[in-house]
Amino acid sequence: MSALLLIEDDPRVQRGLQLALGRHGHDVRTADSGEEGLRQLVESGPDLVVLDLMLPGMDGFEVCRRIRLSGEVPVIMLTALGDDFDVVTGLAAGADDYVVKPVQPTVLDARIRAVLRRSGGAPDGVRTFRDLRIDTDGLTVYLHGAPVPLAPTELRLLLTLSRAPGRVFTRQQLLEQVWEHDHLGDSRLVDNCVQRLRAKIEKNPAAPEYVQTVRGFGYRFGPA
Repeated sequence: MSALLLIEDDPRVQRGLQLALGRHGHDVRTADSGEEGLRQLVESGPDLVVLDLMLPGMDGFEVCRRIRLSGEVPVIMLTALGDDFDVVTGLAAGADDYVVKPVQPTVLDARIRAVLRRSGGAPDGVRTFRDLRIDTDGLTVYLHGAPVPLAPTELRLLLTLSRAPGRVFTRQQLLEQVWEHDHLGDSRLVDNCVQRLRAKIEKNPAAPEYVQTVRGFGYRFGPA
């Protein structure tokens, strides 16, 4: 799992990319201005920054320059279609790569992983918790070395929870990140999917080790 900081002022683009990159196994924090992004950079220490160049106030070029002065965190910039000047200026400011907007999440994910590999900060794509092994690249799950057949929604739920062990996800957050916007408000979808997932990965579904209930709040991935 990689920790990303997305600095983007358009709320629709920001939310869409946050959800999409989350489904690709990244833990994404967001900021809607350059100033807020720099504060988040210090507070959260991300593995990589995805930076929109057209920001209110401090623009992306200046943000990138300041990131470079503060350390070696890789930066991928989002630039307008066909704007070669932005690309050249952004790279000169210290960006590691660029992606043209509108961006396909699969393309951005591939660029993120490539930059992280080059920088030595790439995750290995495998999450191991006790006897449970989750391959986020191959989208396969193994328990005690044997493959676990999961339905697509069960797999997305497991990937979402396991990308941040110990973090509590509300049912609403899981609906948004696993089911996107199709079934907002129907928490029964989450509860039923959790039950099916537990039946496949837990030794004792009534006393789960992995997908744990936090009463009154939601669920967390919490191997002891």
